[in-house]
Amino acid sequence: MITISETVEKIVRKSPFLEEALARGLINLSALAREIKPEIEKELMKKATEGAIIMALKRFSTRIKRVQKKAVHWFVSPPDLMVRSNLIEITISNSGIMFQKLRKLLEQIRFNENYFLTITQGIYETTIIVSKNLEDKLKKIFAGEKIISMFDNLSSITIQLPEGSTRIPGIYSFILKALAWEGINLVEVVSTCNEFTMILESENIDRAFSILKRLFTSF
Repeated sequence: MITISETVEKIVRKSPFLEEALARGLINLSALAREIKPEIEKELMKKATEGAIIMALKRFSTRIKRVQKKAVHWFVSPPDLMVRSNLIEITISNSGIMFQKLRKLLEQIRFNENYFLTITQGIYETTIIVSKNLEDKLKKIFAGEKIISMFDNLSSITIQLPEGSTRIPGIYSFILKALAWEGINLVEVVSTCNEFTMILESENIDRAFSILKRLFTSF
């Protein structure tokens, strides 16, 4: 049988902003309990008291705070934030000669010391993010391929993550929620074992950098 606590958690998790506001203590629990009471009762198919809903909200918010605190404590000191500008992103439909063309791209830029490049291959499409000064090479190599989308005027912020970060629950959401809360849109995210890179429109890069810097210097 589903409980009030499980129903409360399900409702709150449907809205990342509501979850974050609850974790920050920005929401009046009594008002929220009254707001979600009809939905809870519909889910449970029985009456629920406002007091029981408030207690469930308190327990859930405490658990969220513990997860966030654990993620923060993995950063012994503020991590390095590396910014790159003048990037472009192109997404291309996968084809039978995609590997050959990717290899050709890598061969042509291997002696170029100052470039940014990430390649993400999905089931049906491949996304390439590269320095603007390699745009001509990129377009020449992939001429004739089906281009799904292309973005210009992009920048990136790379965060050096602590070792073992792949085993830290909530470490990515801890970072991404800070940007989402401030209305910063991400075009793309790319990660390796210990690096997390966010691709943004260049007009948002200064504000995003300030938000992240403040996030990691607040503990």
